[in-house]
Amino acid sequence: MATIMNENERFHLKIKNGDVGKYVILPGDPGRVPKIAEYLENAVQVAQNREYNIYTGYLKGEKVSVCSTGIGGPSAAIAVEELIDSGATTFIRVGTSGGIDLRVFGGDLIIAEAAIRAEGTSYEYLPQGYPSIADFEVTTALVQAAKELSGDGPGEHYHVGVVHSKDSFYGEVNPDGSAVGENIKSRWESYAKCGCLTSEMECAAIYAVGLVRSVFPLKIRCGGVLTALWNAERSKKNMPDTITNDSTRGIKCAVRAVELLIESDRRQYNDFMDRIHDGH
Repeated sequence: MATIMNENERFHLKIKNGDVGKYVILPGDPGRVPKIAEYLENAVQVAQNREYNIYTGYLKGEKVSVCSTGIGGPSAAIAVEELIDSGATTFIRVGTSGGIDLRVFGGDLIIAEAAIRAEGTSYEYLPQGYPSIADFEVTTALVQAAKELSGDGPGEHYHVGVVHSKDSFYGEVNPDGSAVGENIKSRWESYAKCGCLTSEMECAAIYAVGLVRSVFPLKIRCGGVLTALWNAERSKKNMPDTITNDSTRGIKCAVRAVELLIESDRRQYNDFMDRIHDGH
């Protein structure tokens, strides 16, 4: 059967087997990839195509990759699909967002334990009503990392909870520019009442792919940490905020979480091997 697919090279990412590690950090911006790769040892670029820029290096002796996803769910889902096909199993999205809950200030970190599916990509993977949730182990590692990196002032905190994933950036910042603006605003107000922390564009899709592709014995783990650049609701209410364009703390949180996961995975593996050795 004729096909455009090449079993030796992923169609969009242009990577081959062995190019990426089991652990992958997923920023949206291709330009952010080399900055994140600086936290890895001996990192090199292994591929670049379209919105996908991919570097691979090492953390604690384990191969770790960084792959940009572009903007939005469709391109993020493609990246995760092809990374899984290349051997990756653990994914951490690191990105930016706009705060919703009034407790969130610009600069705060958001650990996204679940995402509202207000986009379209996740519906190609999950049935209506099924939640798009992060892996517990990845979320736990991100929380521990965020605690280590957080302070007491506005813009230095971290929060754990539900985020909003959407398809239209300008639907958020300018809903009146849409023919369905009243519907957008009504749903946004509902999310705010439910304590939704922040709004972004990729978590729901990434988590959905991970949930569907995690079929025994394959275990796919996804999680996410977001930097709130500002808080849209605080702005509307003329409340003070701490606006930032710096996502360095979020990047450090993702890298530290990968380190913690590597350590935890090794302990679990060694414990398992000890039990086998002991005949249990």
